[in-house]
Amino acid sequence: MQSFWLRISFTSCVWAAAAAGADSATAQSGPARVTVTQVVERDLSSGRAFVGTVEARRHSSVGSAVSGRVIEFLVTSGERVSKGQPLAKLLTKNVEIQIAAAKAEHELRKHELLELTNGARPEERNESEARMQAAQAAMKLAQTKLARVKALIERNAATRDEIDEVAAVSETATAMHLAAKAAFDLVVAGPRKERKAQAGARADAAEAEVDRLLDILEKHTIKAPFDGFVVAEHTEEGQWIESGKLVAEVVEVDPIEVRVNVPEAYIPRLKIGTSARIDIEALPLQTFVGSVIAIVPKGDEKSRTFPVRIELKNTWQPDETPLLKPGMFARVELPVDQKRQVLLVPKDSLVLGGAQPMVFVIVKDPQSNKTKVREVPVQLGIASKSLIAVSGDLKAGDEVVVEGNERLRTNAEIEITEENKSPGKKPATSKVP
Repeated sequence: MQSFWLRISFTSCVWAAAAAGADSATAQSGPARVTVTQVVERDLSSGRAFVGTVEARRHSSVGSAVSGRVIEFLVTSGERVSKGQPLAKLLTKNVEIQIAAAKAEHELRKHELLELTNGARPEERNESEARMQAAQAAMKLAQTKLARVKALIERNAATRDEIDEVAAVSETATAMHLAAKAAFDLVVAGPRKERKAQAGARADAAEAEVDRLLDILEKHTIKAPFDGFVVAEHTEEGQWIESGKLVAEVVEVDPIEVRVNVPEAYIPRLKIGTSARIDIEALPLQTFVGSVIAIVPKGDEKSRTFPVRIELKNTWQPDETPLLKPGMFARVELPVDQKRQVLLVPKDSLVLGGAQPMVFVIVKDPQSNKTKVREVPVQLGIASKSLIAVSGDLKAGDEVVVEGNERLRTNAEIEITEENKSPGKKPATSKVP
């Protein structure tokens, strides 16, 4: 028995010494510097809690648009990726050979079109003109000879055979001149527009083939469709995949969504933009505020509930992973009941993690005239933007600590560095312990 009381006495001394040390440390460090704001009262709809699930804003099962062998698989499950980042690469040697051949064909067709567009060269035009002039000279010579023979016939100095022979030569020379002139006119006029159109169409077709093959080549690199995280792998290096087969799954987690099924009786009281307070079972030290972004207009026929999507900004942890993850269990408070007067405090004024949420209220010590704080346990209600409805030993106009409340305790002396006149807006001052 004596030993028992000795242990009790020793424990009491230890606790007393610890308390004295804490008081001494507080005295040495001075009053805690805090930022405060006032409790406000507003007429809001009261809340009702619903069970929900944290979901990715977007979930994409990324597949391959072409068949091929995987030569590189560049990501692993849980890895963060950015939009356009390669996830996997397929063998492209055969496609590259086809592209080289298609580009050569395109060059050939382009030069054919250019040749028709430019027309004959000056040398070719000069050659055709010279042939035409030579044919014209030959025609004139033949016509002169024919005239002389006709004169001789009139004087009976030439035979009929001679005039027939010269006439034939003259007709041949005339025909050759006409042919040479027609050839020259064709050289001057250039190719027909139909031939140019045909050559242009062949060049366009060759270019389209190059583009088609380049598109196929690009599809041999499978890329992330948006910023997010890889949550599943469906292939590996060396594996053959067919067109349409899955490669990986990517989810977008910022912003993130919470999906709740709301009974039909409450749906008419909800609207887009309504604020919602969200508590995550795995994160009891924090509370979150989101807003309704969609009320799906088709309900479940058995449960008579409608899916409601709530969006909120995610928080990043020091290891660059998201705090809120798809699949987490959530409780959502939505303002769907009748309106009533409620007290509202900023989300930053809440101190969580204990048996019950609480806030630190500013009080004046009448004896020492010092400014101190007292703990006030509260029950949480609905959210209104960044404000949270609370109930407890509070009244409108009370001042609560919104910055610097992490290390406070009841009756701790404080120094108010700034009073935030707009509840719900984060003050500009930095936290000072």
